[in-house]
Amino acid sequence: MQTIRIGTRQSRLALIQAELLADYIRHSCPGLRAELVAMKTTGDKILDRKLDEIGGKGLFVKELDCALREGRSDVSVHSLKDVPAAVPRDLPLLGFSCRADARDVLVLPKGADVLDTLRPLGCSSARRTVQLRRLFPKMEIKSIRGNVLTRLEKLDQGQYGGLVLAAAGLKRLGLEERISRYFSVEELVPAAGQGILAVQGRQGEEYGYLEGFFDTDSTYCALAERSFIRTLEGGCSSPLAAYAAMEAQGKMKLTGMYAKEGSLEFYIDSVTGWKEEAEKLGRELAVKMRR
Repeated sequence: MQTIRIGTRQSRLALIQAELLADYIRHSCPGLRAELVAMKTTGDKILDRKLDEIGGKGLFVKELDCALREGRSDVSVHSLKDVPAAVPRDLPLLGFSCRADARDVLVLPKGADVLDTLRPLGCSSARRTVQLRRLFPKMEIKSIRGNVLTRLEKLDQGQYGGLVLAAAGLKRLGLEERISRYFSVEELVPAAGQGILAVQGRQGEEYGYLEGFFDTDSTYCALAERSFIRTLEGGCSSPLAAYAAMEAQGKMKLTGMYAKEGSLEFYIDSVTGWKEEAEKLGRELAVKMRR
């Protein structure tokens, strides 16, 4: 029986997400078995500086890319929002999972009913920071690093008045009860690819057995959102956001958020078009907003 080795970060959330693919292989791919290959990435090791100061979120995929190239793994599973806009040609993205809840949420310390505005509001990205300054103009918005469980521990210790995290991650961890408030996608435009898992492999190899794991609508959304980010030449730590949603009769609405580097001012706009033209929609919205 052939073993498919699945590369993943070793955080609890990353392992749960990789296990979704492993379960699919075990139950839907006769003759194959799945094995997780967990590793600590550079982004997991350096926790005392902001991501944009040490190279961006690409640091979460570097070691997994090396494992693929060296044959120590056969595929990698990533949170799509952590995958840089430009992907190496020899390590293509094979497909995208069904999307989980794409919204951001507010989490309060255990036992708290209201947000303590005298303490900092913690978040991990420039994308969230610029938008939260509009929603909470009187609060300090402070960077927080580490995996979800580490951040929750810091919150409950009183270091922050609240955290803003991705709903999908909390739900996959079984921590939905920690959510105090959901932000609509209009209030806080999500990161491109938020809630979607990406599977990466090696160029030229056969991965047809994974086809059933991938989702058509999520693929269109991912292509549109990443095209927007790529056209604006933004890394994952730039103040950019994109969210695509399916509409009636095969159409898609793509919403983008664009802020200049180092600026508190940002812009939100949207376009609608056919889902089959997802990447074109992303480029059109990016050009429109850049002007």
